[in-house]
Amino acid sequence: MTAPSITLTRLDVQRLERLIDSLDDTLPGVIALQTELDRADTLVGHDEVPADVVTMNSRVHCREEGSGKDYHLTLVYPKDANADEGKISILAPVGSALLGLKVGQHIDWPAPGGKTLKLTLLEVEWQPAEGGHFPE
Repeated sequence: MTAPSITLTRLDVQRLERLIDSLDDTLPGVIALQTELDRADTLVGHDEVPADVVTMNSRVHCREEGSGKDYHLTLVYPKDANADEGKISILAPVGSALLGLKVGQHIDWPAPGGKTLKLTLLEVEWQPAEGGHFPE
């Protein structure tokens, strides 16, 4: 499957590249994140990002197509990750895959046990740019 086109903010890219530089670059999550950053089609200012694009600290609503199960996830930096609260690390496979997606696009989500699930982004419920919040 061809990965969907993605839009990233310059601020997110700067912060994520700093994060990558601080980590062991052989870690699988680091490699996947760098791949996502490298394939971004569009870079925009944090004040120019469309409201339907996933940025860092965005809260999203997505659906796993096979089961129809809905997920409400917040894309966070590793230090803030908490699966019980739906806070997904950017270094998790689904985290780096969600970054930059637009509503209506879907991703393949590698699940435990070797299965691949298809997630469709239904809504960006909240995005930091909306309220001028840019937590790191």
